[in-house]
Amino acid sequence: MAEDTSAQQIENYLAAADEAFAGWSQTPAAGRADVLDIVADALDAAAGQLIPVAMKETNLPEARLAGELKRTTFQLRLFGQVLRDGTWYDARIDQADAQWPMGAPRPDLRRTHIPLGPILVFSASNFPFAFSVAGGDTASALAGGNPVIVKAHSGHLELSALTGEVVTQALADAGAPAGLFHVVFGTEAGKTALLDSRVKGSGFTGSIPGGRALFDLANSREEPIPFYGELGSNNPVFVTKQAASLRGAEIAAEFVGSFTLGAGQFCTKPGTLFIPRNSGMREALAAAALPPGAKLLNSRIQSGYVEVLQALSGHASTEVLVQGSDPLADPPSPTLLVTGIEDLLADPRALQAECFGPTALVVEYDDEEQLVAAAKTFEGQLTATLQAEESDEVAQLVRIAASKAGRVLWNQWPTGVSVTYAQQHGGPYPATTVASSTSVGTAAIARFVRPVAFQNFPQHLLPAELQDGNPLSNPRLVDGRTVS
Repeated sequence: MAEDTSAQQIENYLAAADEAFAGWSQTPAAGRADVLDIVADALDAAAGQLIPVAMKETNLPEARLAGELKRTTFQLRLFGQVLRDGTWYDARIDQADAQWPMGAPRPDLRRTHIPLGPILVFSASNFPFAFSVAGGDTASALAGGNPVIVKAHSGHLELSALTGEVVTQALADAGAPAGLFHVVFGTEAGKTALLDSRVKGSGFTGSIPGGRALFDLANSREEPIPFYGELGSNNPVFVTKQAASLRGAEIAAEFVGSFTLGAGQFCTKPGTLFIPRNSGMREALAAAALPPGAKLLNSRIQSGYVEVLQALSGHASTEVLVQGSDPLADPPSPTLLVTGIEDLLADPRALQAECFGPTALVVEYDDEEQLVAAAKTFEGQLTATLQAEESDEVAQLVRIAASKAGRVLWNQWPTGVSVTYAQQHGGPYPATTVASSTSVGTAAIARFVRPVAFQNFPQHLLPAELQDGNPLSNPRLVDGRTVS
């Protein structure tokens, strides 16, 4: 068991990270990409050590963890590609123009992005690789040119320590600056680092209460810092009458598979399903074969799940639609509850509470206009899904869904977040603390860099990506036009 990091150790790590920033931030992007590739290779090579420890600490199966580790190393390499192609700079060049029509000459202005400084990453419990020590926050922060301090999650301490050792050795082997990466343990270590003036930004994935407390701390500092927290989401699914008529049984079966995937422990788990009354979908769901219970990540997740399930099932307007043999046990069998649209509209906050585990709520409606009214009641979400047909008149529902969620899906399911260039894994509060950010996909690097413009500088003093004829940022926006 890893011991809590002492105050002196934290001070040493912060000082080392602060010192490492100068060298790492000035390392050419292609050089940082090479280092990320070496870290990815080291993690792949250590799979035989890492996965058994992860299985022991998280109750997750080997196949799931192997796939997650592959995703983790893939995103490290993908950020390497982003660094090499240069588009992440979002380089913009306005050449001097004496005839600029605003009434005054335009100076030579050149805009790029530079790293923030040491970044503090809070690991998540439900993805012990992809959102943990070497996960997406760490990868994007390192790619952006920042040192990283990771606060290990209490749910997988041994794995965190072992992963940290692999990453640290790989960085040393790659010739990266000493002090570039550290792992700290214990709640106080995380708070201490968050409040330290040398830390310039933070990423977090976890609960709404925990994330909000840290967000408030980050903003209470004399110098507030950006805190990118992913906190919670219900991820509603809206089924139109026509879709229910054409493929109601199929949608029901797919929904069961989605809300029980990984024992319902995904932040994108669909927590509410809206179905038409008298469509046959209620009967299809009631007859669904639920998977057997699976152990949740840890005892704290288990107790929290039971508490929310009891609150939902004890609500005056809900009843059990279908349930496994022992829904409150450890492991818990899945539960589907059902209520009416009128009841949800009367008490949306109680009935839309995120239940992190294998439970979801089915809501029956009469008129599709009620779906618009229901969508308006949701707080910020990571996802919102429409199961509909192209001939359905759902433009207003799509507009409301897009105003509430960071990712809107059409006839697919939100579980399974692909690491891509266009991915958006974020949304309005309380899904995240910064609605314009994403914690998955290549745009995640934007969280840990900031724009800076250089006016009227000689070429040799400009960052390489802003110099005339330099291919490091390709394409670039020159005089408002994209050029290669």
